[in-house]
Amino acid sequence: MNKDILEGQWKQMRGEVKSWWGNLTDDDLDRAAGKFDVLAGLLQEKYGYTRERAADEIDKRVTAYEAKMKKKTVAASTK
Repeated sequence: MNKDILEGQWKQMRGEVKSWWGNLTDDDLDRAAGKFDVLAGLLQEKYGYTRERAADEIDKRVTAYEAKMKKKTVAASTK
């Protein structure tokens, strides 16, 4: 589940989150701390997203991030 991935890998993902949504400040990211609902609320506040769109955006980005990390892991293990 993307909520679990977001929370469990927040420290690794934080820089990516900042690049995805540049309007989020470091304080915003500290406040979110990997919590899906808090991040969704911040996206609503900063970008005017609906709750559903914020959740969809987070899901889409976390899924893509996870696929990218798996791809890197597979590539590294085949060397």
